[in-house]
Formats: sequence, C-alpha cells, structure tokens
Amino acid sequence: MENQEYRPGLEGVIAAETRISYLDVENEEIVVRGYNLLDLITQKTYVDVLGLLIHERLPGDEERKELERQLLAAEVPQAVWEILAKLPASMHAMDRLRTAVSALAGFDPEADSPDPEAERAKGVRLVGQVSTIVANLTRIAQGGEPVLPDPQLGFAENFVYMITGRRPDPAGARAFDQALIAYSEHEMPNSTFTARVIASTLSDVYGALTGAVASLKGPLHGGANEAVAHMMLEAGDVEGLDRLIREKLARKERIMGFGHRVYMRKFDPRAWILKQTLARLVDERGDEEGRRWLAMCQRGEDIMREEKGLYPNLDYYAAPIYYVLGIPIELYTPIFFAARTAGLVAHVVEQHAQNRLYRPRVRYLGPRGLKA
Repeated sequence: MENQEYRPGLEGVIAAETRISYLDVENEEIVVRGYNLLDLITQKTYVDVLGLLIHERLPGDEERKELERQLLAAEVPQAVWEILAKLPASMHAMDRLRTAVSALAGFDPEADSPDPEAERAKGVRLVGQVSTIVANLTRIAQGGEPVLPDPQLGFAENFVYMITGRRPDPAGARAFDQALIAYSEHEMPNSTFTARVIASTLSDVYGALTGAVASLKGPLHGGANEAVAHMMLEAGDVEGLDRLIREKLARKERIMGFGHRVYMRKFDPRAWILKQTLARLVDERGDEEGRRWLAMCQRGEDIMREEKGLYPNLDYYAAPIYYVLGIPIELYTPIFFAARTAGLVAHVVEQHAQNRLYRPRVRYLGPRGLKA
C-alpha cells in the first residue's frame, strides 16, 4: 500500500467503466451515449435526452409524446407536500429537496426492486416528480399551495410555468429547455460519484439520489450558479462587476463560475453554447435588463481570462438565463438537480448492472505503536 500513488480528490483516477458519457477534453466534446452534447442542446429537447439517458436511445415522435405524458402524470404524493410544508422556511432549498426525494421512496412499492426496467420506470417518474417538487419549493415554503403541471404544455414550458405561475414565451421555454439539457449529464462529477458509491452497496435509486442532492448542494459543485447570480446582483452593472472581481482577486477569493476540475484552463463547451442561448433570448425579447447581465458576464469573462487564464463553466451563463426568466435564485441549484436526475438514474442502473462495491483505501499518516 505504501508504494501506491495518492491522488488528492481522486483526480485523474478511473473509478468506473461507462457507456453513458465522457468528457473528451482534447477534442472539446462532451459525448453522451455517442452523441455530442452540444448537438443535443441545439437540435433536441430535454425529453429526447431523457429518453437517450434512461432508455439508451433517442425516442421517436410517438415515444417522445409518451415520455412527456409520463413525466406530466408523475404525481407527487400529498404526504410529501405536507412534509415540505412543515420544514422551516429558513432551510436551504436543497435541504428541503433532499428530504422530499428521500420521502418519495416510501410511496413507491417497487422502491427496492433491482429489475432494470423497473428502475428505468422509476427514473422517468422521478424526473417528473422532482421537477414538480423543485418548481414549488419556494411557494410551499411561503405557505402556498403547489402549482401542478398543465397537460396542455410541454415539459420545459410546464417547469417554468410551475415556478413563475406564467406560461413562458417560446424563446423563454426553449432557453430553459437548453439549460436543462446542458445540465442533464456530465460523466463523473462529485454528485454522480456519490450516487454510484451508494448504488454499489445495492441500495435503491432513492437513496442514491438523496446522497446526490447533498453532494450537489455544495458551492464547489451545484451551488456555484447561485453564487454567480448573487455576485451579479451585488455588482449591479459592468463597472461594478469589474471593480468587484478585481477586489476579490486582490483578496485571493475564489470567483464562482470559472474554472473546472476536468476542463482546467479550457472553455466549458456548455458555457459557450449557453452564452449564445442567453444572447438570443435577450435579443428576441428585447430585454434590456437581460442585455445588462449579458454585458456584465462578458466583462467578467474578459477579466478572468486576462488575469487568471480561466474560462467560464456552465453555471456562469445558466444563472443569467434563469434570472431573465424570473426564477428565484434559491431554485437555481435544485433545477440543476432536477435536470441531472435523468443522468443520475442512468448511472444507478448501470452501476447495478455491472456492480462492484466501492471500497478505496487510505494513506495512513497517524502515529503507530501507542500503548493503551
């Protein structure tokens, strides 16, 4: 054991073989079941990608309609709404979501079933339930009643509608759908690794996803999009952001929304495409506040490239898209989880199909030979 290499944070360690996704950094491509994620973002819908992740193929027209029907029909048990209503409003939204995901297991008679088809069916149902829960977290915390899906709307339209209470325009619905796809799957980040570690004990998908929620909450993972929005609001305008970032750099503070463990000093391809999505959204809407946020984002991007050689990650451009759509900041990270649920389910199904219990070792640095 003493001669084995120690990799802090398991950096570069191959922990699983997968057919789900791969970050091809050299070719600047994110591969999802053989497809370039950027092509999926521009050419497909989130429901298409959900089918690809969970059922391992892109759905045809009728299959897509059936998947969307299943998503919108996935009811959240009344008892789960009651549990959420009893939680303190001061509790972080991700903590409330974690409780709700765990509680869902109690209302699924097949929660412990290891059958792959049963797990896929649970996965589709979970995406629908989690999306409805996420959309209503703020409303429930404020003492309101949940807004449920409208069967006349598509999945992405419904998500925005349940959050804001308003039907989104086509530009807003498409921008939100593209953000969901961008977040849907990304190989082996901390939350996916967490889900696979839990699944490797042959625990159920609800337990695996509950652990993933806890992992995703952290500001070094999913919580970065919230931090980006707060930074932009604190700055107020381009000059304010310029000043704020330079002050933070002088204090050697981390600037959220920049850098990535895998991409290192390369542009996250998802950020590049959501930057275009944001620009198109504010242009189509004639949104002046959105243009101000886009200008701030560009200035921040320029400073970080010049001063630190760092480029934006996905969170940097997802945050302003959500802000322009009128989505409460506390829901940014829960939306990340809702989008990633499809990818997480795919990993749990794959882990169970070719399971090996995760049990790493340590390099011991403590004393020896002490007498009791």
